[in-house]
Amino acid sequence: MPQEFPSITDLMLQMTSSLEKVARSIDKESANRFLEEILNAKRIYLAGAGRSGLVARAFAQRLMHLGFESYVIGETITPGFRPGDVLVAFSGSGETRSVVDACETARELGGIVCLITSTPNSSIGRIADCIVEIGNNPLKDQGLPSDFEIRQLTGQYRSISASFAPLGTLFETAALVFSDAVVSALMEIRQCTPEDLKSRLANVQ
Repeated sequence: MPQEFPSITDLMLQMTSSLEKVARSIDKESANRFLEEILNAKRIYLAGAGRSGLVARAFAQRLMHLGFESYVIGETITPGFRPGDVLVAFSGSGETRSVVDACETARELGGIVCLITSTPNSSIGRIADCIVEIGNNPLKDQGLPSDFEIRQLTGQYRSISASFAPLGTLFETAALVFSDAVVSALMEIRQCTPEDLKSRLANVQ
């Protein structure tokens, strides 16, 4: 008999339903405060580890397309952080050591720290000026380390919501959708056109 496979369509619809619940739970005041910090920033720095780091990089690229001066922490061309700059951290746990260190340094240098997370009561959350909570962190109830690097080293970065998203990617998926929504809002606020964005796309590859 032919093997029966799970329905990709059904799984996509399940993911869409979960994302809708997450979107409706986001606090509007916190999201608006985040927009204000982005608009008022002199320069914007992005930080994240693992898949959250990929979301941070994607957001940095979109901000650049909108005409913002944006950088990714750890890249060779990233300039020194200064007072008035904003650091946006993507961290589901709010405890990833490398991201915590970056946020603490940014605060010491007189910058603003914004956290996109599923765990507002965390090390980064306690020093952040602005927090946008996206969903709930299921790692809290499963006895797994919240630090990304520790989970990677110990082989504990495993599925925590079996049928929804492999390797517990609900936060990263929702964070990516959130960041794209922020980009759309910024386009409206700054009255950017698709042509404006196109003029900043890479043309030497």
